[in-house]
Amino acid sequence: MSDDSSENPHVGSPKEQAGGAPAVASSMKQVMTRDGVVRGTKALLELNQKGGFDCPSCAWPDPDGKRAAAEFCENGAKAVASEAMRMAIGREFFAKHSIADLMAKDDGWHDRQGRLAEPMLFKEGGSHYEPVSWDKAFEILAEELKGLDSPDEAVFYTSGRASNEAAFLYQMFARAYGTNNLPDCSNMCHESSGKALNEAVGVGKGTVTLDDFLDADVIICAGQNPGTNHPRMLATLEEAVERGAKVVAINPLKEAGLIAFAHPQKVSGMLGKATPLASTYLQVRVNGDMALFRGIAKCLDADGTFVSQHTRGYEDYRSLLEKTSWEEIEKLSGVSRDEIEALAKLVSSGKKRLITCWAMGLTQHRNAVATIREVVNLHLMLGAIGRPGAGLCPVRGHSNVQGDRTVGVWEMMPESFLEALDKQAGITSPRKHGWDTVASILAMQRGEGKVFFGLGGNFVQATPDTELTSAALRKCRLTCHVSTKLNRSHLVTGKRALILPCLGRSDDDQGRPVTCENSMGVVQASRGKLKPMSDQMLSEPEIVARLGEAVLGDVGKIRWRWLAEDYGRIRDWIEAVVPGFENYNQRVMEPGGFYLPNAAKERVWKTATGKANFSAMELDAFMVKPGRFILQTLRSHDQFNTTVYGPNDRYRGISNGRRIVFMNPQDLSELEIDPLEAIDLVSHWEDGEREAANFRAIPYDMPRGMAAAYFPEANALVPVGSYAEGSNTPTSKSVEISVRKKG
Repeated sequence: MSDDSSENPHVGSPKEQAGGAPAVASSMKQVMTRDGVVRGTKALLELNQKGGFDCPSCAWPDPDGKRAAAEFCENGAKAVASEAMRMAIGREFFAKHSIADLMAKDDGWHDRQGRLAEPMLFKEGGSHYEPVSWDKAFEILAEELKGLDSPDEAVFYTSGRASNEAAFLYQMFARAYGTNNLPDCSNMCHESSGKALNEAVGVGKGTVTLDDFLDADVIICAGQNPGTNHPRMLATLEEAVERGAKVVAINPLKEAGLIAFAHPQKVSGMLGKATPLASTYLQVRVNGDMALFRGIAKCLDADGTFVSQHTRGYEDYRSLLEKTSWEEIEKLSGVSRDEIEALAKLVSSGKKRLITCWAMGLTQHRNAVATIREVVNLHLMLGAIGRPGAGLCPVRGHSNVQGDRTVGVWEMMPESFLEALDKQAGITSPRKHGWDTVASILAMQRGEGKVFFGLGGNFVQATPDTELTSAALRKCRLTCHVSTKLNRSHLVTGKRALILPCLGRSDDDQGRPVTCENSMGVVQASRGKLKPMSDQMLSEPEIVARLGEAVLGDVGKIRWRWLAEDYGRIRDWIEAVVPGFENYNQRVMEPGGFYLPNAAKERVWKTATGKANFSAMELDAFMVKPGRFILQTLRSHDQFNTTVYGPNDRYRGISNGRRIVFMNPQDLSELEIDPLEAIDLVSHWEDGEREAANFRAIPYDMPRGMAAAYFPEANALVPVGSYAEGSNTPTSKSVEISVRKKG
């Protein structure tokens, strides 16, 4: 990706509310321009409906009961507009554009070209992708995978878009092949949440439903920006506020979606009338959340009955609270004692029905696991878990990332899962833990990972340390991507490379539904309704089945083609292996699907102690040298994860620019940097410096000493060796940088 010094961004005032008529206009422009009136309208009317298809964007749940005719948000509409495009690209496109030519284009241009129409092959020493038959593509995959000295030289990556059926087949193939090298996008987002929650309450998922939000007294949104990252959450927050709940925003940047919401499906919202959301907005310093939650807990008396009956470790934690000084809490959090005491009074009032939501702002730091454990500590003190209106809510960022993990996509699944899989499949799964995302990058860099297979996603743009990751992939003998659209990872090739075009969520798969799990543990059917743009697109389950057939043949009890012919057969196998999927085929076809069991919600603690566990970790926060800044990466409003729809960030007042760095106005003044001045960013790590050039400095309402820039552009600054303790999640929200003026 080139450093685009030709950008000419325009900066206006940040918005004070999200949604409204501008959200509708933006949605319709994307859908009608890319998909046309007929195809686009059909897609939107089926999106998130019972009997329709699941949104390929975020994992926010759908209502259990009646759903609106337009059950989607602006970014969901953009995601569907992107996937449902009328244009398709194949041999003519790739003959016209060399890899070097495509590398010079930006990510938004890649996305606008259309759906991938046929399998493509990059040959060693070549300059262009060329068409290849499906049979030949699987022959190449079999040749490379069979030719490895060990199955552990292969990397099998998964994106959160894959359905339960595709993901289950995929992990079964990897284990039948002989490896647990199953990195996935969870490694880069909520791995820290899963680690912390499993240790604390015995369930690595959230413990609330949508109905709980309507019963809550206080809802904390920490380290998340729902207006951009999961906009349908705003309607839930609005209804909660209208029922009397207080919303508390804890976030370094002022974000429109946390301030107010104009519901675009209400006349008042379309007229610009917004519901205020956050009644308390604390602009915590980056990575100051652990200190803030420690301060809240320090102010409280515990629910003695709940603590004695359900928890372990409280006395140690109480001692830690008492010895932690307010001076340290205020310094590390950037929030005053008075503000923290006021928040503590709020969350402990009334029935103490507290929900805490969080996302990447908490999970992508060195101390992320400890921070989330601190959040859990607060809930345990209040007894705010396992009862209506109270609980923990890690908000997932991709529509089936949670489901993929549930059905086995993890490099270290527990023995109980492996035993059940082996019994059902008639194989012997390896027991040695595999590589996660960071370990996979480093293994490829060392030359130990030799074949990379990606089931969805955009690995190069999703991962840290862009130059190092790209160099690591180029060392592979073969890279292969199963994709719906062109992306930059296709252009960072091994000696040989394959692009395999697959059906998306909106595509009709011969009438066969797949299933997905949302952020609150609901599993439901998803039925694509649109005619595929090419008859050369295969479904992901079929691609995985043909991969298994080509590489392994039928093995044990596995009959790959037989399983892929009828996805109900795959669901029967999931039911036999994964607890909670009893009567899977019957229940998932009921409108709205079903909830997976959640022991912590029932106050059953499947932890090592049999209780919910307090954590007593020493307080800390990320600090940098004088004159340097803490950089966090974030999304613009015109993107979903690594998919860039356009160059605008409407809520933050930015248009026509992505190489943007937001900084405190006083910091810019002291550096004698003018607004929109071009600067270079340099990150500092123990192995040296990394540079990202030609960013424009934008003054923004945020704490001093902090900076923020969009990913994937800023991923080049994130060291692959900097990751969360216990989860290995890259620390994309706490990067030490300095700012260099041009000249």
